[in-house]
Amino acid sequence: MEENYDDYEKKKILIVDDEQKIVDLLVHNLKREGYNTIEANDGLSAVDIALNERPDLILLDIMLPRMDGLSVCKKIKNVYNVPILMISAKDEELDKIVGLEIGADDYITKPFSVREVVARVKANLRKSEANHEEVKAVKNAEEQQEKKKPSTIKVGRLVLDLEKYEVIVDGKVINLTLREFEVLKFLASQPGQVVTREALLEKVWGYEYYGDIRTVDVTVRRIRERIEKDTSNPQILITKRGVGYYIPN
Repeated sequence: MEENYDDYEKKKILIVDDEQKIVDLLVHNLKREGYNTIEANDGLSAVDIALNERPDLILLDIMLPRMDGLSVCKKIKNVYNVPILMISAKDEELDKIVGLEIGADDYITKPFSVREVVARVKANLRKSEANHEEVKAVKNAEEQQEKKKPSTIKVGRLVLDLEKYEVIVDGKVINLTLREFEVLKFLASQPGQVVTREALLEKVWGYEYYGDIRTVDVTVRRIRERIEKDTSNPQILITKRGVGYYIPN
């Protein structure tokens, strides 16, 4: 038998009902609309089939043997987000509320119009597709934004390679510890702006309280020993007396 590759493009719908006549009716009409269908007649089978086959939409009866439809809905929604349309002979408001609260996307009561079911299926698939496209667009935008982030910071004679965690001064690579690199990175990302010792301690070391600010002074001194030609007259990492440190533009 020759394989029909068009089937791969069709949406797959799982129909879950213990009344085979209803299943056959829905299968017939949904196939006429161009959908692929799979079936389950009890709750446990429905969960297994849904998680293995990953249908695009589920028509789910509430009153099922082995596991009720509400439990089935909850178990499936805990694993992946698929439109689920609950079907029930009950027309009580409480059943609808419970179904929707546990993640059902729509609610249809028996006896139903097949045309209404098909219309609801189409509407929920369109909504699901739109949500997927929106999520994809947001993800792409975030990825593009990430790509736009500079991989280097250059201020005067100082260059920081953010990917290699390297510091370069006058074309020469300077070996710094990670903490020293982070101090320079924080200051170089806002050139000309004086940053207090307390702010450096909080942002670079992650202290929520003001610890011993001498830690900052010691680290700055070590950095200067490596990047400055004359530590007594620093040109790259400057002290603002009584306030903090900055890297000039």
